[in-house]
Amino acid sequence: MTMAEATSCVARDIFGRLPDGRAVERVVLRGAGGFEARIITYGATLQALVVPGAAGRLDDIVLGHDDLAGYLTRQFFGVTVGRYANRIANARFWLDGDVMQLAANDGPNALHGGRDGFDQQLWQICEIEDAAWPGVTLGHVSSDGDEGYPGRLDVRVTYRLTGPTELSISFAARTDRPTIVNLTNHSFFNLEGAAHADILGHRLTLAADRFLPIDAALIPLPGPPCSVIGTPFDFRAPRTIGARIDHDDEQLRHGRGYDHNFCLDNDGALRLAARLEAPASGRVLELLTDQPGLQFYSGNFIEGAVPGKRQQRYRPRAGLCLEPQIWPDAPNRADFPSPRLAPEQEYRHHSVYRFTAGRSG
Repeated sequence: MTMAEATSCVARDIFGRLPDGRAVERVVLRGAGGFEARIITYGATLQALVVPGAAGRLDDIVLGHDDLAGYLTRQFFGVTVGRYANRIANARFWLDGDVMQLAANDGPNALHGGRDGFDQQLWQICEIEDAAWPGVTLGHVSSDGDEGYPGRLDVRVTYRLTGPTELSISFAARTDRPTIVNLTNHSFFNLEGAAHADILGHRLTLAADRFLPIDAALIPLPGPPCSVIGTPFDFRAPRTIGARIDHDDEQLRHGRGYDHNFCLDNDGALRLAARLEAPASGRVLELLTDQPGLQFYSGNFIEGAVPGKRQQRYRPRAGLCLEPQIWPDAPNRADFPSPRLAPEQEYRHHSVYRFTAGRSG
């Protein structure tokens, strides 16, 4: 190893090759005390996130795969999802008086961008910054009519270390005609480590006093958001995730657990949205975002058909997602935050994942 390699905060290599021979690159961003984020260009994916726990013990805390083949099975581990994260009812919406028909890939609905979303694209590396706070920017161009979405969309996502144990993810997008945009990162977290059995012992706090109730197809019901008070969705104070996840509650039955949008009152400013604590490792995640919603998904539909990291067969609730985003089905709901993007505008989304480690046990 050369002196330059020893002091560099960034590494770059080939993670694998697609069936057509194209190379999938990996960029590693190195922080303090072994903190490390590994990003691959297929799906602009957070492939690994190595975080110190109690007594400095390092572990990868996001579910995923050790090689490219696993990511080709589309399980959404760590990927960038778009053009529209979450669900759009009946795979269609009205925009400026016209009906836009999308590709349906979740029963009659559109989910996470459709059948061939951003998570299945080979993104390009636009810039790498090898500095005290290293970063990488990836780009993708979605053509007009892609999956039924109007407008040519130029998208950028930047992963950057913005503190000793802090990862920032920023999205930007521009269009050449009116369209809708809603991007997010879809990492599955297990703060005890990616090989740990489940997340039921994690303690979660959410800065939300309202959530969106859903129907059996996981589409928000008509009407305003519901109060969390007196429900299993009240995470305003720290709650163990497994304590109420199997209660006899219609909303929990619809999602087989938690799979709901929590409504944030941040007025578009970067504010604390969630705090997640793991008792054994002592790891704590604080998530800050400027988005109006946070989808809390307790990993209810995870399937272990394809081995994950360390050949682990992931089971339901092996990891959880905290997805900052615009509310689901917002293109069809005038009472929801608008996902509309015009050519003179720029879509922006900024989220920060800040880690600390307390005592374990």
